[in-house]
Amino acid sequence: MNYITPLFFGFISAIIGIIPPGLINMTAAKVNHREGKRNALWFVLGAVIIICFQVFFAILFAKIINRRPDLVTLMREIGFGIFATLTVYFLWLAKKPKDKSKKIDTKSKTKRFFLGMLLSALNFFPIPYYVFISITLASFKLFWFDTTSIFIFVTGVVVGSFLVFYFYISFFNKIEDKRDYIMKNMNTIIGSITGLISIITLINIIKYYW
Repeated sequence: MNYITPLFFGFISAIIGIIPPGLINMTAAKVNHREGKRNALWFVLGAVIIICFQVFFAILFAKIINRRPDLVTLMREIGFGIFATLTVYFLWLAKKPKDKSKKIDTKSKTKRFFLGMLLSALNFFPIPYYVFISITLASFKLFWFDTTSIFIFVTGVVVGSFLVFYFYISFFNKIEDKRDYIMKNMNTIIGSITGLISIITLINIIKYYW
């Protein structure tokens, strides 16, 4: 059962973190639309490899922080502040996203692979995201910082990330009506997710001080 828990939460956290349209998943969908699934999968493979290393780094950093209860509390409070701010921004301040198409010139699968690695490396969001997620899960006794749990959690993240990217490649351009609806309401969707995370974090903080 201890093996299933980190796998499940790694999988779920990857889906929550990647499913909102962003640079990487939208680029994967565009590569598929213009150049076919083969090049798009090479792009995704490059991106997932970098994500794997980012998650490892994030968890190792979180492991160090987790040994300091004062830093764990501080991270929770910082995380709450960040997600609460994002919730306010996406639900009330952000403009509706526009679906803009950009031309993609290169068609080599090797170039697509390295483009996936490059765009993923330039995206620093996974590191603080998985630091926060792993510390929060550990505080609820849902994740442990032993070697086996870390590897299983990372495996869950890799599988979840790949499946989300594959969804974008296979289905996003086929459901144009749903795609337009998602794009128009994406700020609300993201704001709802960050709002839920904020509430869970706030409850955890109140329990700590109570």
